[in-house]
Amino acid sequence: MARRWLVTGCSSGLGLALATAVAEAGDHVLATARKPDTLAELAARHPGRVVTAALDIRDPGQCEAAVTAAVDRLGGLDVLVNNAGSGLFGAVEEVSDEELRDQLEILVVAPWRLARLALPVMRAQGSGHIVNVSSLAGRMAFPGLGAYVAGKYALEGMSQALAAEAAPLGIRVTAVEPGGYATGYGDAVTAASARIPAYAPVTDPMRAGMHGMRDNPHLGRPEDFAHHVLRIVTAEGTPLRVPVGTDAFAYLAAVEEAARTELTAARTFILDE
Repeated sequence: MARRWLVTGCSSGLGLALATAVAEAGDHVLATARKPDTLAELAARHPGRVVTAALDIRDPGQCEAAVTAAVDRLGGLDVLVNNAGSGLFGAVEEVSDEELRDQLEILVVAPWRLARLALPVMRAQGSGHIVNVSSLAGRMAFPGLGAYVAGKYALEGMSQALAAEAAPLGIRVTAVEPGGYATGYGDAVTAASARIPAYAPVTDPMRAGMHGMRDNPHLGRPEDFAHHVLRIVTAEGTPLRVPVGTDAFAYLAAVEEAARTELTAARTFILDE
């Protein structure tokens, strides 16, 4: 039976690849973007399977309208994919309160809001799946991306709490953790307005490495990401947190090893006092 999806952030990159794969798999999708005209070609290629809507995820009214449109135009909502996002680059000292709030609004508040709007529909159906697109930054930190990291850590915490709450209701939750993918993300990251030269030796190499991701042949392709998400939604018994991408497991293996080393050092420090 065809699933009914709502996917945010479909104008390019991972979201566009996912919406395309959903339609090609025979499912129906409400693909959203701040500028819905960017989705015209996608809808034209898949008439009857792709419908589109304007959605700035920072706008509560547009969020509510998108969920309503999915139910009205698709007949229900089986899968919500919180994919839309943005990045803010700046050392902790460089990021202002306003910039931090805007980053967390996009990465935490908006996905939470959309989940809250979708859950009554899914509860009434007795089934559903909420997929929150997190990042390796939801498990590890990178210099210059403190605000982004904070948002992804918070999204993962929400996902874990929601999974425990919604499982008895027949609703699944997955936090997908992409590694590096060949998209325009690295070039689209916004720089904090403040610039403190003292941090440049640490943050500049990180920023330089983010440029040119779209053309990096060593990174995963957006189509591979879409394939993984389709498998996650189709399969039963998948883990709550699923890393994806060619580099994801190597990074996270190093994170786990560092965590064990840190725990051992902390235990020694406290218990051997």
